[in-house]
Amino acid sequence: MRKAVSADHSTLSSETLSTEDALQSEFRRRSIALASVAHELKTPLAIMAGYTELLLSGGVGPLNGRQRQVLHEMRLSGERLRKFVEDFLAFSAIETGKVKMNYEAGDVNACLAEVCTFWVGRFQEKGVACYFLPSAGLEPFAFDALKVQHVASNLLVNALKFTPSGGTVWISVEPFFWERRADQRIQTPHDRRNRANLKQNSVRITVADTGPGIAPEYHQEIFEDFRMLPYPKDVAGGTGLGLAIARRLVQAHGGKIWIESEPGMGSKFSFLIPVAPGDGPNKEDEKGKE
Repeated sequence: MRKAVSADHSTLSSETLSTEDALQSEFRRRSIALASVAHELKTPLAIMAGYTELLLSGGVGPLNGRQRQVLHEMRLSGERLRKFVEDFLAFSAIETGKVKMNYEAGDVNACLAEVCTFWVGRFQEKGVACYFLPSAGLEPFAFDALKVQHVASNLLVNALKFTPSGGTVWISVEPFFWERRADQRIQTPHDRRNRANLKQNSVRITVADTGPGIAPEYHQEIFEDFRMLPYPKDVAGGTGLGLAIARRLVQAHGGKIWIESEPGMGSKFSFLIPVAPGDGPNKEDEKGKE
């Protein structure tokens, strides 16, 4: 009787694995197809954006107020569509294993300042203040600058989307000691005094806003693929991939990302990047906070 049960269990396990492999294969195929379509959209979008800017600049003749307003709305819609295409391409590259980490020693303050410079015009257009708070004395370390900028941009886009005119967004960077759970021991008062002298093994980057905030029950699922919360009527929807991509890129660094937020209190997204590649805590820490 036991042998029969064991055989049945083995068959079920084999069928489950087979089904899982088939689902992964199908998901991978769809990701590649999605990327192919998104890639084909890049060129016509770039052409449309170029003509829109030409018209707005007055290069083919003067515009009246209504014409300029229509072109401005066209430009905003084109930028939204371009962001969708970038999200699809990034998601597909991650899912198909085509993302490679390029670590180079650099200044994370300069890296983030460049991102803020890129987005400052958009914040000004909406009437939202954006402040960058660098960390003085932070030494260069090895990280993938483009991917950190991608994460920071996704968080800034979200903050801008949900922060009303007259609101404020901050992006800050600071050294941080990321304690391994496996290394935690019962601490004496003397041990706690010495924690101040521990070498900072990571950098914490935070994007905070004065938007409507997010209820705690959504704090985990907002980082899932294609997950979109109910948007206010005056907020344009997205792909549901921005935060999922950010999470994957942070984890590729060996880091972690989380949110602190409550309804009516704004949102604060933070992510940690180890100062040495592969120096992050154990995987069980990835869903934790500090």
